[in-house]
Amino acid sequence: MHDADKIEAVMRYHERTKHQFNRYARGPGQLDWANQPNPFRRFDGEALVHLPILSPDEAPHSPRYENLYHPGSVPSAPFTLRSLSRLFEYALAISAWKQAGTTRWALRCNPSSGNLHPTEGYLLIGPLAGLAGTPGLYHYVASEHGLERRADCPLELFSQLTRALPPQAFLVGLSSIHWREAWKYGERAFRYCQHDVGHAIGTLRLSAATLGWSAWVLHGLADETVDDLLGLNRAEDFADAEREHPDLVLAVWPTDRAQDGRCAARRVLALDVDPSAARQLTRQRWYGRANRLSRDDPVPWEVIDAVALASRKPASKPEGFEVPDAPAVEREAGASADGPAAAQIIRQRRSLLACDGRTGVAAERFYGMLERVMPRVELAAPQRPVPWDAIPWDANLHLGLFVHRVDGLEPGLYMLVRDPAKLGKLRRAMHERFAWSTPPGCPVDLPLRMLEAGDARRLATQLSCHQDIAGDGAFSLGMIAEYQDALFTHGPWFYRRLFWEAGLIGQVLYLEAEAAGVRATGIGCYFDDPVHQVFGLNDLAFQSLYHFTVGGPVDDPRLTTLAPYGESSLRSPDRDSSSDSMSAIGGRHCGPGRLRPRDTQASYRNGVLRIELPKAEGARAR
Repeated sequence: MHDADKIEAVMRYHERTKHQFNRYARGPGQLDWANQPNPFRRFDGEALVHLPILSPDEAPHSPRYENLYHPGSVPSAPFTLRSLSRLFEYALAISAWKQAGTTRWALRCNPSSGNLHPTEGYLLIGPLAGLAGTPGLYHYVASEHGLERRADCPLELFSQLTRALPPQAFLVGLSSIHWREAWKYGERAFRYCQHDVGHAIGTLRLSAATLGWSAWVLHGLADETVDDLLGLNRAEDFADAEREHPDLVLAVWPTDRAQDGRCAARRVLALDVDPSAARQLTRQRWYGRANRLSRDDPVPWEVIDAVALASRKPASKPEGFEVPDAPAVEREAGASADGPAAAQIIRQRRSLLACDGRTGVAAERFYGMLERVMPRVELAAPQRPVPWDAIPWDANLHLGLFVHRVDGLEPGLYMLVRDPAKLGKLRRAMHERFAWSTPPGCPVDLPLRMLEAGDARRLATQLSCHQDIAGDGAFSLGMIAEYQDALFTHGPWFYRRLFWEAGLIGQVLYLEAEAAGVRATGIGCYFDDPVHQVFGLNDLAFQSLYHFTVGGPVDDPRLTTLAPYGESSLRSPDRDSSSDSMSAIGGRHCGPGRLRPRDTQASYRNGVLRIELPKAEGARAR
C-alpha cells in the first residue's frame, strides 16, 4: 500500500500550483537580481580534468541525425576519453554564448526553464586513460567542459556497484537545485525542475545514440541510494551552499559489435545497483565543498520542500533488461546517408522567443514529428525506439494539439494517443461532441484523431497565459497525463516521473523542430483547469503537465553568438531567436512576466470556461 498522506501532499501541491484565469500560482512577485543563483556549480578545492574540446571534424564523428532513430545504423564508438567528452558535450555542455551589448549568457544543449539550469550531472566511472587510473565519482562542470573528482572508489567496490550492468558500463547521475528555479518561478518551480530532468534524460540518451551506445534509467533505485552514489547527503560538503536533491542514475554502456554481423546470445540483466555497495561509497575518501550560488540565503518555499519530501522514491524491483552481447551491425532499412548531422541539430537547438505567425509545416513532416514521440508500448521497453528505450515505464502522457498552420490539415483540436490502448479511456473522459476522426493522409499506425475543426489560435493563446507564441506557430500542444491512476498505482514518487516523461517528449520535439527548419519552445505558464475544460476533462483522471509550441522563429539581430569554450566569437549564421536568456523575464515561457491580454472568444464565469471555436479563415497565411 502506498502512503496516503504522501499522495495527498503531492496532489495538494499540484492543485496549489495551478495557474487560473483569476490568479497565478504564488511566485516571488519581483526578481531579486542581486540574489540570482549562479548557474554553474563547482566543488571548491579540487583540480579539474578538462575534457578534450573536439571539432566537428574530429573523431568520434557525428552520425546523421536521422540515423539516431534507426537501430544498427550507428557503429559503437570505442570507450575513450574522447568519446566520453562527446557524450557530455551533446548532453549537458554549453552550446553557445549569447551577447547583447555588455550582457552575456550561456546556452546549453539541455533546455531549461528560463535558462536557469537546476540540473547537475555526475559520473561514476572505472579507470579510463586520460582521466584516472582508478575508479571515481566526478561532478561535471559545464562552464569548463570538465570533470572534478568528488570521491575515490576502490576497484573492488566499483565492480560490486556495476555487477548487474553490461561490460564497460558507467553511471551518470542527475540532481536538481530547486532554488535556481524558485528564485524566479516560486512555488511552481518544482514542476519545472522535473521538466528539466526529462530534458536531460533526452539529451543523454540521444547523445549516447550518436556514439552507438545504450542508456537506461535505473528505475529501481531509491532516492536514498542516489543520495549515497552522488554524495548529496554529505552535509559537510554543502555546509554553506544550496542543497541538491536526488533525481536519478542512468547506466550508459558501449555496445560491442560482432564482426560477422550476427546477433549473439542475449542476457537478461537486472540493471540495478546494490544499495549496500552504494553505502560503502559514502565511507570512501571525498573531495571538495560545494560553492554558494546566491549572495543571500535562498527564499524558503516550504511547499517545494514538502512535495520534494513526499515524492521521494523508495526502492522497487528493477525492470529486467535484455542485453544483446553483440547486436547486428547491418544498416537498418530506412537509415540515411543524407541530411544534417546529429551534432548540428543538437548544437543549434534554441528555444524560440516569438513566432512569425506565418510559417507552417507540411502534413507529412507534422506526422513524422508525432511519430517520433510514439514510444511503441507494444514492445518491451529495451526494444523501443530511441529515446523511449531509456525509460522502463509505459507511456502515461498524450498530446492535445492546437493545429494552426499545417499544410494539408484542417485547423482545430486534435489528440495524439501515445498508447493506442488508451484511446477508449480518453474518449470516454472527453466531450461527447468530439469527432475522433482520422485526418487525411495520417499513417495507419499513428493514433492521431481530429476532435473539432476550427480556428484555435486565440484559444491556444489564451490558455497559455495569453502568450502569442501558442497561437502564432504552426501548432501548439498540451501534454495530458494519466494523473490519478499513475499516483495510485505507483505511488507519490511517480509524480516526478510524469514530468520527466513530459520533458523527454519536449526534447524530442525540440530537435525535430530544428530538423524541420522551424523552432520550438516549452511553455510552462498555462491555465491548468481551463485547459482541462477545453478537452472536457472534469476530474483528476487526466491533468495537463507541460505545453509546447512549434513555429517559424522571429530573428533578433541584436544578438551575437559566441563559441562555447574560448574559441573566437562568431556572428550567428543561423536563426537567432532564442529565449534562453538569463535576463529574459519570460525565458522558456514559464511565468507570467510576459503576459499581454488579448481579446478572445472565451469567457470564464462561476468556475466554468465557455469557448466556441470559430470556423477557420479561408485565406489564412500558411
